[in-house]
Amino acid sequence: MVITHGPKRWAGLPVFVVALALVAVAGSLASAGSGEEYLALERPSWAPPSWLFGPVWTVLYVMIAVSGWLAWSARGWTPALGVYAVQLVLNAAWSPLFFGAGRYGLAFAEIVLLWASIVATVVAFRRISRPAAWLLVPYLLWVTFAAALNFAVWRLN
Repeated sequence: MVITHGPKRWAGLPVFVVALALVAVAGSLASAGSGEEYLALERPSWAPPSWLFGPVWTVLYVMIAVSGWLAWSARGWTPALGVYAVQLVLNAAWSPLFFGAGRYGLAFAEIVLLWASIVATVVAFRRISRPAAWLLVPYLLWVTFAAALNFAVWRLN
């Protein structure tokens, strides 16, 4: 099913926004009150300030939602959106592991899976919609950085 124009196309956007809002809520609930805990951790000198994470993730979540919506608009539900859904679940799972449980090693293993699923999503979306794929590149770069930071925190603590 190809959804290229009209009200049906726009009707799908809120679904993607809500999906990303749920991922964001899961992350924020898991990391609520963890600001002091994060500051108490041994961190590498290149670790960003804790206030930066919220604004960065907000922008990324909007881009991720639009990306999924563009892929859906181009072809409807395809296996590529299944891969997209997997990376959303992995995204939602990382904060409870890192912040909620303090399982830095397990969180690192999980973020490696997240990174691989984002790469798979970019590759799958590129075949459907290049703008959808490109919208995920900043997310991939941030998760690459977050994985390096997660690894450093794990090793230091």
